[in-house]
Amino acid sequence: MTILDLNDTEYIPYFKGYIDNAKGLKLLPGLQSSFDEAMLFFQSIDEDKLSYRYAEGKWTIKEIICHLIDTERIFCYRALRFARQDKTVLSGFDENEYVEYSGADDRTINSLLEEYKSVRQASIALYNSFSQTTLLSKGVAGSGHVSVRALGFLIIGHEKHHVRIIKERYL
Repeated sequence: MTILDLNDTEYIPYFKGYIDNAKGLKLLPGLQSSFDEAMLFFQSIDEDKLSYRYAEGKWTIKEIICHLIDTERIFCYRALRFARQDKTVLSGFDENEYVEYSGADDRTINSLLEEYKSVRQASIALYNSFSQTTLLSKGVAGSGHVSVRALGFLIIGHEKHHVRIIKERYL
């Protein structure tokens, strides 16, 4: 697959920052390399830091990992629907409510990382099944149109965003 060459009709402006985080990457290798980097980083974090909140109401690192898992699943669900030409308008989701009910802080880091690994493997398999034409398919999710391809790059960029936030504010 080509290096990121999305145009601004493939995603809503809200996603631009995430998309920019994936610049210079090819989709499938990028899904693998960004995951490998994130996994090594998460495994290097001291256990006592995993439940830290840098401010009242902010998520813990465990909650961020769970958020990455949930969001990737949602993005892949959207990608599958749009790849199959499902024209149903898909609703957005409230990431804060998902985190609130995730139970992430009650889980071990190993269980979170095993789930994360499984989800990424499934995402790579899904994206590996898409043709170049399928990647350009679009649908409406949340507040606007998004392509299957953009959703894949959003997975990468969203992951890189949260890794950067953890490095800057938690450690």
